[in-house]
Amino acid sequence: MRVLVTGASGLLGRAVVAEFKNSGHEVIGVAFSRAKGDLKKLDLEDHDSVAAFFEQENPDVVVHCAAERRPDVVEGNPDKAKKLNVQVPGRLADLANDYGSLLIYISTDYVFDGKNPPYDVRDRVHPLNTYGQSKYDGEVEVKGANSAAIILRVPILYGVTEYNGESAVNALIDSVKNGKESSMDHYAIRYPTNVADVARVIKDLSTKVREEKVFISGVLHFSAEKSYTKYEMCQVIAQALGTSLDHLKPISTEPTDAATTRPYNCQLSNRCLAGIGINTQSVEFSEWMQDWLSQDRA
Repeated sequence: MRVLVTGASGLLGRAVVAEFKNSGHEVIGVAFSRAKGDLKKLDLEDHDSVAAFFEQENPDVVVHCAAERRPDVVEGNPDKAKKLNVQVPGRLADLANDYGSLLIYISTDYVFDGKNPPYDVRDRVHPLNTYGQSKYDGEVEVKGANSAAIILRVPILYGVTEYNGESAVNALIDSVKNGKESSMDHYAIRYPTNVADVARVIKDLSTKVREEKVFISGVLHFSAEKSYTKYEMCQVIAQALGTSLDHLKPISTEPTDAATTRPYNCQLSNRCLAGIGINTQSVEFSEWMQDWLSQDRA
């Protein structure tokens, strides 16, 4: 397969590129602000440039990882985020439809309000913040332009980072290590999921559709199945580092002064993904973090 990956310099994008390459596929990775190495620079908001790129590359599969994923940033500049999170997916879906490419659009568990988990693919969406709304609006654009596209919703992600702040999960390593007294969320339930597992699922879906000729489209969910609060993730990290967590104060009540409202528990059900024969296993967070931190990368 010839695979185009947007956001290929990012946390998930790098994992997707590696997964397809390691499986023997031809990969065209594009990025913008962090384009380096063999990645090609492409401004996804420049529709003419993207259309010309499609004509030149003619991919079998397009994995759209690029997005403004930081809820607080989206809240602060929703108009800018709308271009990348809403308009770009719609245009990519249209081009993928024209060229017969399979589009896999990465969405989020934040399309739900977190009040009635676990969430299946047909459950009603109700985003609580602008980020979740922008990603759902992107889903609507994709569906409207390309009925054969796959929309894959995933939760909070972690994995091999270039710097800890690339992931809201890996960033907790800094919170544990710096020793500064601060509060840590021990209220909201999260399902940290490794980008390598997400990349495997994306590759397996692509293989089923493009090589095995199985018709798959619409919304799917993938998530690790073990829950953690952010404080519990910090406990895992502290144990792996052999350090104290006394400087972090767990807050077990719902935040009232947060800049962005976040849902309580958006657990995603893997039922539909498993039902079409996709492996939904995932690495255990504590085991992965122990291994990562033992490699002197903290």
